[in-house]
Amino acid sequence: MRMLVVGAGATGGYFGGRLALAGRDVTFLVRGKRAAALRSEGMEIITPSGLLKLQPQIVEAGEITRPYDVILIAVKAFALGSVLEALAPAVGENTLIMPILNGMKHLEVLTERFGKNVVIGGLCKIAGTLDERGRIVQLSPLHEMTYGELDGSASERITRLDRLFQNAGFNARLSLNIISEMWEKWLLLASLGAITCLMRGNIGQVASAPGGDEFARAVIDEVLAVLVSVGYIRREEYLQQTIGLLTQKESVQTSSMYRDLMQGYEIEADQVIGDLVSIAGRGGLSVPLLRATSVNLSVYRAARDNI
Repeated sequence: MRMLVVGAGATGGYFGGRLALAGRDVTFLVRGKRAAALRSEGMEIITPSGLLKLQPQIVEAGEITRPYDVILIAVKAFALGSVLEALAPAVGENTLIMPILNGMKHLEVLTERFGKNVVIGGLCKIAGTLDERGRIVQLSPLHEMTYGELDGSASERITRLDRLFQNAGFNARLSLNIISEMWEKWLLLASLGAITCLMRGNIGQVASAPGGDEFARAVIDEVLAVLVSVGYIRREEYLQQTIGLLTQKESVQTSSMYRDLMQGYEIEADQVIGDLVSIAGRGGLSVPLLRATSVNLSVYRAARDNI
């Protein structure tokens, strides 16, 4: 299967690079500056177990001449709109589009643009970043990718995709309930993002502050209420795991949005927090902590845009 990976940052570069090193036919769709750097210097991935190097196949917008079998979309969620036209020539009748973006809005955007039959569900779990030299840095051993048909079926095409991802240097898993798993990732990600961004600290710092544990639990309750209102079926075991993870006083965990914020980067505020606030508003739900987080992040973005 020919794969096009849209984006070669910390997420797309890591998983796409691993797949390429495992012998899969992988091409990266990237923009000018990143494309030039990758062509001249190659791609480097710094992992907890060592350094990986490869010379990736690269295309830029306007250079795609025929469809790909799989398109893995791994840009930041706020950049999705800007890549739709560039990847359109890569979409054929039998192409699978697998986004691993945060939130859920992207499914609606992609199905409206390319049709529901083309899009499958996907998510990844990895802590990564780009360093000052553009190298991909895996910050912990966690590297998981999960995928599945939106209707939960074990189709021939999803089974074929599963074979492509197996034994490629990361943990890959086919899910027959991918939508529920995407809801649960959003629950964790939004709660983690709101806790760390609003309080400007890691999980342990917040949990150790007076009232911090109660604050974290209240944030989780708000996110959960919103997701349940639009179809998520609460799983008590997962909820308790999430609460435990986000109230550990010894934890140094932060969200990728918090790390981006602290470095002055653009952030996924609308996709991770803003969409939840919008859903709550339509459903008449009270979410004061999520609204406070949304205002906080809006102030940050406005200040950043004016620099």
